[in-house]
Amino acid sequence: MNLQGMCPMNTGPINIQSNLMLPSDVVSRIPAIAYSVPDLDGVVRIHINNTDTNESVGCVEADLSNGKTVYQKAVGWVLAVIAGLALLASAVSSGLGHSNTAAHVAANTLSLFGFFQVQAIVGMTSVALPPIVASWTQNFQWSMGIIRITFLQDICTWYQRSTGGTPSTLLSTLATASVNVQKRSVEAVHSLFLRAYDQMVKRATSTEAAPVVVVQGITRVGFNALIEPTNIFLTGLIFFMVFVVLTALGVALFKAFCEGAVKAGWFQGNKFEDFRNGWKIVLKGILFRLVLIGYPQICVLCLWELTVRDSAAEVVLALFFFISMTVALGWAALKVFRIAKRSVSMHKNPAYILYSDPSALNKWGFLYVQFRATAYYFITPVLIYILVKSLFIAFSQKNGTVQAIGLVIVEAVFLIAISILRPWMDKRTNVFNISIGAINFLNAIFLLVFTAVFNQPDIVTGVMGVIFVFINVVFTAVLLLMVIFSSCYAIFVKNPDTRYQPMRDDRGSFIKSATQLNTELDALGATARGDMVQTSYNKRDLDDDDDSYSSSSGRPQNDAAGVPLPPSTANSNRSFSRRRDSREPPRSPIDPAMTLFPSDGVPRHGTPTQHTDNPHGMYNGQNESSRPGADLPLLNSWSNDNIPASRSPEKQMMYGRSGSQHSSSAYRQENNRSPWQRGAGYDH
Repeated sequence: MNLQGMCPMNTGPINIQSNLMLPSDVVSRIPAIAYSVPDLDGVVRIHINNTDTNESVGCVEADLSNGKTVYQKAVGWVLAVIAGLALLASAVSSGLGHSNTAAHVAANTLSLFGFFQVQAIVGMTSVALPPIVASWTQNFQWSMGIIRITFLQDICTWYQRSTGGTPSTLLSTLATASVNVQKRSVEAVHSLFLRAYDQMVKRATSTEAAPVVVVQGITRVGFNALIEPTNIFLTGLIFFMVFVVLTALGVALFKAFCEGAVKAGWFQGNKFEDFRNGWKIVLKGILFRLVLIGYPQICVLCLWELTVRDSAAEVVLALFFFISMTVALGWAALKVFRIAKRSVSMHKNPAYILYSDPSALNKWGFLYVQFRATAYYFITPVLIYILVKSLFIAFSQKNGTVQAIGLVIVEAVFLIAISILRPWMDKRTNVFNISIGAINFLNAIFLLVFTAVFNQPDIVTGVMGVIFVFINVVFTAVLLLMVIFSSCYAIFVKNPDTRYQPMRDDRGSFIKSATQLNTELDALGATARGDMVQTSYNKRDLDDDDDSYSSSSGRPQNDAAGVPLPPSTANSNRSFSRRRDSREPPRSPIDPAMTLFPSDGVPRHGTPTQHTDNPHGMYNGQNESSRPGADLPLLNSWSNDNIPASRSPEKQMMYGRSGSQHSSSAYRQENNRSPWQRGAGYDH
């Protein structure tokens, strides 16, 4: 064979460059599939035997490849662009007022992104994966922040050195170190090397044998991405933070663009009006969504960093981000739970407050809009599901079997739960997510088989690796086509909401924006919900940010029609509400005893619960300084003899019944903020 370095064999690296012509009988025994299947799971192994004793003293092994692989960087970039554009389409649909379409597109896109992360997590396990499976999962590592940028690696190395850590040099010592990427036959090769090492080192004079490094799990993922093991955590963390900052800047720039476009006449005044009026609340909601999207990534990398401890500063960063994001999401989930419980107690429907308050919807909606209203709590099981999976991946990097068994149990429990509860908003979304759960459970079964706990032949493991990739390729393509179609439909169709049936939880009737009141019935519904006509982001007492529904200190008091109450009336309202809350359960803002279309001609300002034994006592001159005209009589309840003598005769003539009606009607016309009330029984 005339292989230099083989005879006589020397210690140290062996550089063999040659082409061998195989006999035709050998070539005929090679299956045709070996020329077409990418990431061929084959090796060429040369055993070195002692001529005298015929004992194996050495082994040289090289991977056999046909030059084809399923790991393509372009695939990862295409997947990332599709997911990003789908999220953008959802945001645009929401801004245009198509809330139903935006909810469906966002729910499917987030589920698709979660599926990408699960694929990446499979590659992060320390199970000896077939080469084709390891290459396939490498296409999704961008979703976990494992992306190589040269200058970023220099920054990570500098930061680690400056904080007392010792950077690894695995990639820079490939010329002198033998690196084995863990796969199903590495254990046998490693044991054979250890046997041969003793024989070879005895003949070494001044040169030592090259060390062997076996990379597995998260380290294997970083090595395939050409990232040093000590830079993996910081790389993922930096990409997450950059993504958050760029998104926040993008929202701020879009706000500035919208304002400039409206002033320049490019947009109509009501274009993206909800976003322009409450863009800060929308930004908070977007940041919470990004925290939820990046939670699997942060959990895995931060918990894993606690085991490797690259430097003291990086350990502190890991603890800070893991604890802060977990607490933030947990607190947000608790907030949603409290709002929903309050809505049930007041309106017998959790959707009322969850969807009628635009501020709460834009801030906390990322946790519950993808679920039906009665399944608002399901975000808590989802967070627990993510956390438990991350614990198995991060803390069991030295035992792939434990990881595989843990993932099988977690995926099985989650699949059973979503199949029984079906918590998503409609049948189509439930099918979408239950299908993803089924594939994730099937992948966990494949992962358990790859651990060789069943002692199957190597050829079985190789074939199952090909089947694993085939199933996931087809399923990923179907999901992508569904998301692309729904995103294009949301952008290019004039009224995309017609594609989706109304939600059974009646959320659509509560989401109606105050800037889109086209009919008197729409305005009536807005008043029934407690909306303010001027802007949908005015603070209302539907959310339970305060201790109770009535505790609204520091905010202006309004009557049922949205008219600001006089200071004296507002103060009495607060004091009465404080007494009422101490002994009664919370009440709905709408009194069921009050008709929405009064026909008796009696003006109704203020809620009926404010009346006492002497409802007009506050006007008997006791609080004349509280507001102008507070000493005036109501509807001729005083005689003309009680009119102050300082009044002029002309003004005294207005204090009869006709004058009282005239002043009451004038006050309403000047202060009524709901013009639609005229003609509906309020101006009689």
